[in-house]
Amino acid sequence: MMCLRLSPAPSLGLVLLALVLGAVRSSVLELNLRDSENATCLYAKWQMNFTIRYETTNKTYKTVNKSDFGPVTYGGSICGNDQNGSKIVVQFGSGFSWIVNFTKKAPNYSIDSISFSYNTMDNTTFPDAVYRGIVTVPYPVAFSIPLDEIFRCNSFLTLEKSNVVQHYWDVLVQAFVQNGTVSKNEFVCEEDKGPTTPVPSIHTTVPAPTTTSTPKEKPAVGKYWVTNGNSTCLLATMGLQLNIIQDKVATVININPNTTDFTGSCHPQTAHLRLYSSIIKYLDFVFAVKNENRFYLKEVNASINMVNGSVFSIANNNLSYWDAPLGSSYMCNKEQTVSVSGTFQINTFDLRVQPFSVTKGKYSTAQECSLDDDTILIPIIVGAGLSGLIIVIVIAYLIGRRKSHAGYQTL
Repeated sequence: MMCLRLSPAPSLGLVLLALVLGAVRSSVLELNLRDSENATCLYAKWQMNFTIRYETTNKTYKTVNKSDFGPVTYGGSICGNDQNGSKIVVQFGSGFSWIVNFTKKAPNYSIDSISFSYNTMDNTTFPDAVYRGIVTVPYPVAFSIPLDEIFRCNSFLTLEKSNVVQHYWDVLVQAFVQNGTVSKNEFVCEEDKGPTTPVPSIHTTVPAPTTTSTPKEKPAVGKYWVTNGNSTCLLATMGLQLNIIQDKVATVININPNTTDFTGSCHPQTAHLRLYSSIIKYLDFVFAVKNENRFYLKEVNASINMVNGSVFSIANNNLSYWDAPLGSSYMCNKEQTVSVSGTFQINTFDLRVQPFSVTKGKYSTAQECSLDDDTILIPIIVGAGLSGLIIVIVIAYLIGRRKSHAGYQTL
């Protein structure tokens, strides 16, 4: 754990305490901003990562994933008051900045906007970029929260605009903190409220079974889909088995599609499928487009309630599974393993997914995985047979030649 104490300009009269906790695929950020009387005026704790797509000088596109922020500073963060807004400012890496603006209008405060900036002048991070300079991507939010409540959203949230995809989860934030005490009253986002809240494209069923550490049989195959307006934009059919190692104890969870809810979203360059239940807080599959003509599974994020009362969480945004051409689906009927980390793997059965270019709510022609492609056995068998035949012919020839030599006599 790294503890940073920053001293802004004396006129601000603020003491800033920031805790930055390292993680494998993301960073947990915690900010406690204090006023001139050393009272907390703004509190935030969250996880986030970014994916940036940019054009190169040879007319292709490259992708930059930003999840390990390294040293972080918070210069420019302010408490705000009735007349002036509050602000979180985060600087990291070479020219990256992330800003959240808040305003106060009793009895509420609002998250007004989020902006993300990056500098393509950094040739190490953005090699061969066509545009050289600072790029700022603003995103309006306009979301109101009661003044005496802290906003909480553990769910996986996605913002996408101008070739930048922003992901947030495990969010706690309260601006304009009253009397220096962070509220214990939570204002929960719709995504965390579960199946009792009528959110579009969420499919409600009954609670899921508890976890177990005993070996499991093959899981049932579930059908999942995401809609965009009146049309289906993502299809997934699969049996899922989760393998978790926590404190040297292995746990296997079969996902029962009859007791699992799902939701998601579709964008031009990314698509997101989320599964959740009373045990699985969320299991996210994030798909992305690459090279303008293929899709793949880029990211998996999970948070699972364990039987010992703990929560197992993992995020990996640097995967490369289920690769197929755009306009087709990916299929793998045999068991396949998605290795998210050393402590979390997902076994899939009878898998078929199409996260882009779904037509009339049906799968397009499938590209099969190598495990299913039995046609590869034919040339192997034929080759083995020919090799055996050649060996037999050579041996027979050598034996015959040896016998013919034995029949001659020296004159």
